[in-house]
Amino acid sequence: MPTFKLTLAYDGTHFSGWQAQPGQRTIQGALRDAWQEITGEAVRMTATSRTDAGVHALGQIVGIETQSQLPPEQLLRGLNAKLPDDVVLRSVESAAEGFHATHDAVEKRYRYQLHNDRRRPLFDRHLVWHIPKPLDVEAMQRAGRLLVGKHDFASFQSTGSPRDSTVRTITSLDIGLGGDDEPARIWIEVCGDGFLYNMARNIVGTLIDVGAGRRPAEWMSEVLAALDRKAAGQTAPPQGLTLMEVTMEVTMQVKG
Repeated sequence: MPTFKLTLAYDGTHFSGWQAQPGQRTIQGALRDAWQEITGEAVRMTATSRTDAGVHALGQIVGIETQSQLPPEQLLRGLNAKLPDDVVLRSVESAAEGFHATHDAVEKRYRYQLHNDRRRPLFDRHLVWHIPKPLDVEAMQRAGRLLVGKHDFASFQSTGSPRDSTVRTITSLDIGLGGDDEPARIWIEVCGDGFLYNMARNIVGTLIDVGAGRRPAEWMSEVLAALDRKAAGQTAPPQGLTLMEVTMEVTMQVKG
């Protein structure tokens, strides 16, 4: 049975998240409807990340097994013609049998963007979290470094999607400024082998407590050790978060 790996980008502002839900506009629902319109087939699909309402993606990976014999380039053109304007299919690749977008992902990279200025953002307001008071980026960087490595991240897991283990490995956590053209922009990028429910947004909310001077950078170690969600900071709002890239276990492209 043909199997495809799809790379999807979307603006999550007007979606109720990835996962299909009755009566709700979702990315999975939009892709499912477009696929059925092109192939006449209802398919099951797997995704690397079940992004929440308002969260964006540049590199969401989707796996589909199908009876369709349409080639990847024809699927790419056809699906993009049927998808809504806030969803773009970046690539369609033939994949090995058994490819699973969730289980085969070995690392995800998320970026969170802050607008740190007294003045409100305008044109990109649905892509950032507005923090009007100045933040201490160096303190946030020191705190972020304490999260890198293999830890129990129970303090950063929101209720609602329990996992068998709350141990995860953060391979990098970088914080920087947007540059001369975006002096008010602060970005936080976190890479890891997996993320608990709202883990990335809870990390950002906790870093904001440090950047705002409410807590010292060293407090981050206490939050980790507590293994209690109440010990960490608030959950950052969804609109600042983007799934940037996913690294898969193997190269799935099939030649021939």
